[in-house]
Amino acid sequence: MRSDQAKPVKLADYRVPDYRVLTVDLDVALHPTATRVVATLTVEPHPQGAAGAPLVFDGDELVLVSLALDGRPLAPEAHEATPDRLLIHRPPPGRFVLTIETRIDPQANTQLMGLYRSSGTWCTQCEAEGFRRITYFPDRPDVLAVYTTRIEADKAAAPVLLGNGNLVASGDLEGGRHFAVWHDPHPKPSYLFALVGGDLAVIADEFVTRSGRTVALRIYSEHGKENRTAYAMDALKRAMRWDEEVFGCEYDLDIFMIVAVSDFNMGAMENKGLNIFNDKYVLALPDTATDQDYAHIEAIIAHEYFHNWTGNRITCRDWFQLCLKEGLTVFRDQEFSSDMRSRAVKRIADVRLLKAQQFAEDAGPLAHPVRPEIYNEINNFYTATVYEKGAEVIRLLKVLIGAEAFRIGMDLYLSRHDGDAATIEDFVACFAEASGRDLGQFFLWYRQSGTPEVGVETRHDPKAGTFTLDIRQQLGPTPGQPSKEPMAIPLALGLIGPDGAERPLLTEEGQSVAGVIALSAGRHRFVFTGHPTRPVLSINRGFSAPVRLTTDLTESDLIFLSRHDSDPYNRWQSIQTLATRQLIAATTASRTGAAAPAGRPLIDALGAVLADSQRDPAFAAQALSLPSEADIARELGQEVDPDAIQAARLGLRRDIADHLADALAASLAALENRGPFSPDAASAGRRALANVVLDLWTANGADERIGLAERRFAAADNMTDRLGALATLAQHAGPRREAAFAAFYERHGADELIIDKWLALQAGIGEAGTLERVKALMARPGINFANPNRLRALVGSFAMINQTQFNRADGLGYDFLAEVVLDVDARNSQVAARLLSAFRSWRAMEPGRRALAQAALQRVAAAPRLSADVRDIADRSLA
Repeated sequence: MRSDQAKPVKLADYRVPDYRVLTVDLDVALHPTATRVVATLTVEPHPQGAAGAPLVFDGDELVLVSLALDGRPLAPEAHEATPDRLLIHRPPPGRFVLTIETRIDPQANTQLMGLYRSSGTWCTQCEAEGFRRITYFPDRPDVLAVYTTRIEADKAAAPVLLGNGNLVASGDLEGGRHFAVWHDPHPKPSYLFALVGGDLAVIADEFVTRSGRTVALRIYSEHGKENRTAYAMDALKRAMRWDEEVFGCEYDLDIFMIVAVSDFNMGAMENKGLNIFNDKYVLALPDTATDQDYAHIEAIIAHEYFHNWTGNRITCRDWFQLCLKEGLTVFRDQEFSSDMRSRAVKRIADVRLLKAQQFAEDAGPLAHPVRPEIYNEINNFYTATVYEKGAEVIRLLKVLIGAEAFRIGMDLYLSRHDGDAATIEDFVACFAEASGRDLGQFFLWYRQSGTPEVGVETRHDPKAGTFTLDIRQQLGPTPGQPSKEPMAIPLALGLIGPDGAERPLLTEEGQSVAGVIALSAGRHRFVFTGHPTRPVLSINRGFSAPVRLTTDLTESDLIFLSRHDSDPYNRWQSIQTLATRQLIAATTASRTGAAAPAGRPLIDALGAVLADSQRDPAFAAQALSLPSEADIARELGQEVDPDAIQAARLGLRRDIADHLADALAASLAALENRGPFSPDAASAGRRALANVVLDLWTANGADERIGLAERRFAAADNMTDRLGALATLAQHAGPRREAAFAAFYERHGADELIIDKWLALQAGIGEAGTLERVKALMARPGINFANPNRLRALVGSFAMINQTQFNRADGLGYDFLAEVVLDVDARNSQVAARLLSAFRSWRAMEPGRRALAQAALQRVAAAPRLSADVRDIADRSLA
């Protein structure tokens, strides 16, 4: 769909629909280019709607074939129909039945929204506004109806016919066709509708719920790939049991199905009883998937299943409440993964992701509140702010009111709003009631955009035995919000004595602080007694609040915390802070021509991590991973020179490789001979550590070390180690690198999901020739760049990860992305808009790059016939 400018939608303008739909009976006759859809809708005026208002239904590129009201054709003068809207001037005053026949072309649907055809399979994607591409409908989340779907197709082309709910009828028809009827007894919004038809393989299992019901489980995939779905099935069964035990949520249909498709705009979709997945988040074998892939599959299978209650049984009143289902469900899947794996390592990984994606979003022109109050295109608000920050706000709430009150509030929310289209106000009210607290200030986390900055200054008085914290908070201006109010910020903390033991948290009034202090004003002072010797402050433990924290902790304090803090997150964060300070200082020196500062304290801290790495390899792998170039750019915040950052980081990596050579080599040797591959967390942790250590050990470019990486690549018996070695080789130019890339393609070239990894590694090479490499790969025969996964792997990785080459000083990286976005926009505007969001940090660049990035954005914004999705991102980026 093309549009000059989408009309802004405002939360303040919400009103109930004038008409509600009680039942939806769909009869869908699948055809590659001329699918017939007959929708029979039971409609009645909404009690709170405008009496006697015209009926207006949404459409998108629809062809109306016929229209009947209560079984009689509707006169032409009684209605207006365009591809984008159906209007009936004077509908009956009471309940009536509307029958709408439309014709659609799934084969030509390159937007991958609504009903489309992927590799011969018909499938749907209706969130957020895709159902209107199937039939005319009030396509909004607060219209809940009971759906019955009859699907008909040629049996040879589509022997499998799937819909929402339970199968109630099926059979053969004349002419080699057949049908299936699915009924979903739970009222749902149109965005949760799903349909699949195709020739698919299946694996079957079952799950017995806590009440004793047997649920059939099915995972469908392309033929020949069904042997890769076993781990997804295992993850599904574990998620179902965990949700019963932890949140009391039991599944409610007779069958639960997952379908893996290769062409998909998103990661997965939680359609009621029929989840449709991007196949990269379902398919896994040791030779095709990395440990990270296994973890993602586990988390996303769980996420979409958890939506059955937090998203489906309780849905959103409107799209402004998107975080109500997404932020809450991300929190739930994070908790599940923490219980399945290492809670500490999972927390670190989640914070890394938050800072890399959401903090950058908050700092740029695309910043918006967790619950926005206005949008032009809802597709552009499926963001890290809604998902990751939305989850952090839920976690913050749990810290603020305590675990017991949080569980009571969740139980209250699930029981009170089952079957509702709810709001954030409804959600927060349950926790206010459960905790007996006024959560008005907490609600600002949903209303105010930006990342709060918290500064901490400490003072020790040995004579008085006091330790004082002076804490300030501030939240700077963001688009549309020039001034902010102080936030409710819970900070988990501890005081650690010189012996490494936790000190009591006693205030001047003799009260004991239970490990958390809460900020509510711009400035606070907290005085703790009973400290004749200076303790070391450990604050924001577990990342209890999503804030940017600055402290007066010294280098010695940070090293002490890295070895003695009982909180693993802060042990990791202390090393990250040391590394960040070192890299910022080295970046400044690189730009000014000064000598780089010595990094021995950091290197010594990393050496201590290595010495203790066998105790928790997964944690050690995280601790040894330096902040990325993007992390340092984010911390600098302005006048960013990516080349200087890269030089500083490469120099530090070389120093580590030289000074810790023996320890790194010993660690590599200790991690050899690990036995047969297993995707369990402990085994994955050992592989992660081995690959991080290999990467650091080869950082000085010594020939014999690169040779070891080459040998590890050739000998690897699983994708994690093979790709880890290839990632190391990718950083060192020369024949060995090119030979390894060629060997990888020769082995895996027929598997598109694996080729995505190959593409992404090459796009991330921080060298001057990478842009030409990316262009050559885009022109390479046999790689389908119409597929969103391929585009994201190559172009997305180049623009989002490769700091020096996307942000080239000559602007050619910006020009390349602008050209790709304009080309893709004509076929798939959602993917194009997401690619364009790589410009989110352009204002932080130094003046030369900033001007070139602005010019590229302006060329996109000035293009004719730009989609509303892309125009929205371009205009907000330039505002």
